[in-house]
Amino acid sequence: MPRLAEIAKADADPFAQSIYTMLFGERDPVKEPGTATGTPGNWWTVFALVPDCFKHAVDGFRFYRDPNRKLDPKLRELGQTRAGYVRGSQFVFSQHCKSCRDVGLREEQIEALPHWHVADCFSAKERAVLAYTDEMVLENGRVTDGTFNALKAHLSDVEILELTYITAMYEMHAIMSRALRLEYDDVPDRIVEIPMPMQDGVDAKASSDVMSMVDKS
Repeated sequence: MPRLAEIAKADADPFAQSIYTMLFGERDPVKEPGTATGTPGNWWTVFALVPDCFKHAVDGFRFYRDPNRKLDPKLRELGQTRAGYVRGSQFVFSQHCKSCRDVGLREEQIEALPHWHVADCFSAKERAVLAYTDEMVLENGRVTDGTFNALKAHLSDVEILELTYITAMYEMHAIMSRALRLEYDDVPDRIVEIPMPMQDGVDAKASSDVMSMVDKS
């Protein structure tokens, strides 16, 4: 379950209700969850907690899909999908793999996104976009001159600004989805202590230190 409350259709503001109807038909997505792509749909019902935040986010989706954008949709999706992957958001990565297909990226390219550095299915322009995305996300915006110059050899200033804004927006969505446990990011933290096995039918001491056995050897 998400970490925050969900807003039922009857309690949503008119704008959110219109989006609910578009995505879920006549169903209340809190009582009957599920979208056409297979997600629970709770990103929408949680964001509806704050109506102007909900509208701001939806306007962001409309921004990057606007035909006035100069950035090639394929490059946009490379940035969005890779940002989801390196930020560890199953939701963002999975959804935008589908979007990659919609804009014409090949299946081998989608499959290679996790290991793009050693894949030969990307052009020099696409590799520059992926390198820029990695440094934006993994280096917290500390993009090297070499990477930026490679990107600028292929894209205009307008295209670079659009790529930067859209990729950063999707890093934000990846982080928020994980923090609030939305959609496919509603998973337990895998970095936890694993209990020691029983020893002669008795629980091992919580303070046991495997390295102490090495010290005694």
